[in-house]
Amino acid sequence: MSVVVQEGDVVLLVSPDRKHYLIRVKAGERWFSHHGSIHHDDLIGRPLGRTLHTEHGYAYLALEPSTHDLIHTLPRTTQIIYSKDAAQIVMRLSLYPGRTLIEAGTGSAGLTLVLARAVMPTGRVYSYETRPESFDMARNNLDELRLLPYVTLHNEDIVGGFHETDVDAVFLDLREPWLFLDQTWAALKGSGFFGALVPTINQVTQLVEGLQSRSFGDVMVEEIIQRPWKIVPARLRPEDRMIAHSAFLVFARKIEAGDESLSWMPDKKRRAYLGKQAMAEREASERGLKVKA
Repeated sequence: MSVVVQEGDVVLLVSPDRKHYLIRVKAGERWFSHHGSIHHDDLIGRPLGRTLHTEHGYAYLALEPSTHDLIHTLPRTTQIIYSKDAAQIVMRLSLYPGRTLIEAGTGSAGLTLVLARAVMPTGRVYSYETRPESFDMARNNLDELRLLPYVTLHNEDIVGGFHETDVDAVFLDLREPWLFLDQTWAALKGSGFFGALVPTINQVTQLVEGLQSRSFGDVMVEEIIQRPWKIVPARLRPEDRMIAHSAFLVFARKIEAGDESLSWMPDKKRRAYLGKQAMAEREASERGLKVKA
């Protein structure tokens, strides 16, 4: 964002009771609340970090929105990935300007905006979403935040694989990510980064078994816990509520097929998993089901 507010910038307004509101600044328009309105023209051409007042004298602090603010205020129809998890994903996938990655399960583009901001201006995010309504909302959200130039959106299934190859990282936010590990391996560069988010232990077990039965190594599972504190110096203590479990994060690396490190997983476990996978696929085929991303 510019040193001073320009038309089209997104501004965060914070009320005295710490409620947050995002507005897209447009000349001649006004933002309305039950405490009165703020004229957009009072923001344009002036710096942030100052207080504005409605015609009723109610105060709002005007600030540059953080990525955290954007994630939590985006229009959405799906569950968001919390900031605590999104930050770890960026770190574990080693994302920085110039990197390329695939995301499957765009949703409302909450995580997509984090990934795009991490790799821009020279990197790129390729994001896949099968549901038309989510695809349209994601595109609108990214356009509103001026991030579409750094994202390629695909409204399609990933069963047949990804269009991109030799990418730095792949992240799967899907119900059954273990069904798409072969497609993922084919899209990654050598030693590329894999990540996935799943909410239950059962899903973690399936995914880890799938990774260990293929050419993936350095597998790890994490859970990020966040505890905010009350900001009253005289009686500083944790908040009564906290963001505890949101999901499990699973990470791994692409390993060269046939590498000796793959033998570190006992063959018995590998054969057992492959047998279970083949049985599940056969049962799904018999029921005439098609796996969707």
